Amino acid sequence: MSEINICPRCAHDLIEQLFTSPVPGVWDVLQCQRCFFCWRTSEPPRRSRRDAYPDTFKLTADDIANAVELPAIPPLLDTPAR
Repeated sequence: MSEINICPRCAHDLIEQLFTSPVPGVWDVLQCQRCFFCWRTSEPPRRSRRDAYPDTFKLTADDIANAVELPAIPPLLDTPAR
């Protein structure tokens, strides 16, 4: 399996292409469909390849399934009109 076809963070193999460079072939933005990690294909190996991704930040399927909670997105602040 090609390294581009697995998530650097959780090793899942279901990857979605979100964006492509306006200049063909320069970069793509990919997203893992299990842990939602996103990366550009032009990033260095420590961010884009599982074998070079820092062990401290790697996740397993069990880590994700047993996560205590996904952080909530806070509501937008009301901004007074000027």
